[in-house]
Amino acid sequence: MIRTEELLLNVGPQHPSTHGVFRVIVKLDGEVIREAIPVMGYLHRGTEKLAEGLNYTQIIPYTDRMDYVSAMTNNYVLVHAVETMMGLEVPERAEFLRLIVMELQRVASHLVWWGTYLLDIGAMSPFLYAFRDRETIVNLFNELCGARLTYNYMRVGGVKWDAPPGWIDKVRDFIPYMEKKLQEYDKLVSGNEIFLARIKGIGKYDAKTAIDYGLSGANLRCTGVKWDLRRSEPYSIYDRFEFDIPVGTNGDCYDRYLIRLEEIRQSLRILKQAVEQFPPEGPTMGKVPRVIRPPAGEVYVRIESPRGEIGCHIVSKGKSEPHRLKFRRPSFVNLQILPKLLVGETMTNLITILGGIDIVVGEVDC
Repeated sequence: MIRTEELLLNVGPQHPSTHGVFRVIVKLDGEVIREAIPVMGYLHRGTEKLAEGLNYTQIIPYTDRMDYVSAMTNNYVLVHAVETMMGLEVPERAEFLRLIVMELQRVASHLVWWGTYLLDIGAMSPFLYAFRDRETIVNLFNELCGARLTYNYMRVGGVKWDAPPGWIDKVRDFIPYMEKKLQEYDKLVSGNEIFLARIKGIGKYDAKTAIDYGLSGANLRCTGVKWDLRRSEPYSIYDRFEFDIPVGTNGDCYDRYLIRLEEIRQSLRILKQAVEQFPPEGPTMGKVPRVIRPPAGEVYVRIESPRGEIGCHIVSKGKSEPHRLKFRRPSFVNLQILPKLLVGETMTNLITILGGIDIVVGEVDC
């Protein structure tokens, strides 16, 4: 028997596979992980506390930075919570614009995940292809709101600006282009023997474990649980569209991979319906007071972000600033299962499992 000594190793906080300032302390026995401790807080900006001194419109840019590859959905969860408290009606054209940008954002977010995940496990080309195709979406957002990453686009009662002329047509043209590229992704990667050997059967857990840990998004649906807030608790105008909720059966990294690719296809399916039904005219802002003061009370709303369930809890005292603000961040919750998944695995599989969970560090540390 080969004698080994326990080794304490830091993966991060500056490590390519952690995708940001995130650290995992692992205790190794040879190549086998005996203990794993996630460490957070290197990017903490105190968003929730800062919000207590800001009016509701001023908080929106902070939500952009919580999950910097899914800013539109974070914008939405905040304004949706305020609108729920105030009982505001959002114009139909604004709702369509919101839904379109959220689904484009979901596609863009999953493209970042797909490209970086494959880069982490040794494939360079998919990363370049993913960012090439994501660039089309980023350019669409730039035309719409003048920004490429942190958009600050949504407002309580509607959106900041209407779509420029021809913008919806560009979204319509993007849909078949992306559908074709997804076929190329599958042909290039999804059946590759080396890729399958790296991720199939790795990081497995069952539905009970996923629910016990509060997992959401693809991390929950990979176990066969058909839970997606766009369908389970519809918000915005999602109940008008037909789309499927992809689920897995094995609860492993491969199922999570397939689900995220299928979610891109379903987002394109939603977008196809939305651009065809898009109202030709109408306001993009509802009747909103000059100073937004929700009534005293509290509210909790939740939506389906690319990483899972993101929630917003607001406590109001009837003032223009929230008394308390709390976000339920999917990456923070999904991260809790990481120690369970890593113990007994090798260091090679650490990268496979960590990338498969799809964590955005800025959202963990908000």
